[in-house]
Amino acid sequence: MWTDITDIRNFYSSALGRVARRLILRRLMEVWPDLKGDKIAGIGYATPYMQLYRENAERCLAMMPARQGVVNWPSEGLSSSALIDEDVLPLTDGAVERVMLAHCLEHADDPGHLLHETSRILAPGGRLMMIVPNRRGVWARIDNSPFGHGRPFSRGQLTRLMRECHFSPSEWREALYVPPITRYGILRMATAMEALGHAMPPFFGGVLIVEAVKEYRVPRPAHALERVRRRLPDLNPAPVPVPANRAGPEDSGSSF
Repeated sequence: MWTDITDIRNFYSSALGRVARRLILRRLMEVWPDLKGDKIAGIGYATPYMQLYRENAERCLAMMPARQGVVNWPSEGLSSSALIDEDVLPLTDGAVERVMLAHCLEHADDPGHLLHETSRILAPGGRLMMIVPNRRGVWARIDNSPFGHGRPFSRGQLTRLMRECHFSPSEWREALYVPPITRYGILRMATAMEALGHAMPPFFGGVLIVEAVKEYRVPRPAHALERVRRRLPDLNPAPVPVPANRAGPEDSGSSF
């Protein structure tokens, strides 16, 4: 079940949502510090994170699934948001250099098909960034945020899904070690708690931030195929005479 776009927007307008956005952006910037001149497509509700790249990127497109809803983005100037069907992305093959999935993969009916569509619109050498709830984290267990809805993922589940869809993970990050509690004292300690969480063993952050690269399947060269053909026996068809007692109606002259 998809989270309504109004609920997601209201979350990022709240004190907890602003803290979550700031902590996720810090980890995101470690992997994507600058996307100057790139074309970026955000699928789901990625605008809180795409806003950072909007000034330097060649183009930013915010594609929001119909079952989630759509809001105008950016708030000023020409709109760059569109209502879409996530199963058929309205872009040509290789149209963008970067794709960001946020509040999307965990709600998709067929995550594998969504990743195949994402691969199709990515240009050669393009990169995919996924922000998904961590199955081991606290945020996936409490439903007071969008990260508490949908299907959370573990690292192993995401890795298998990416391999099936011909993606290879290149960078892993975790964020949101602070619990999703709206008490002011907890939010004031968010930065310190996040730093403590990064110093501990991984796997307990609220969200997984994964960069993946599209794999290319190189066809076998012609000379390699010729070597395979030489190893195979000749399979030339030869005519076999049909006995008279097995002749069909066409041969015997009979008719219906």
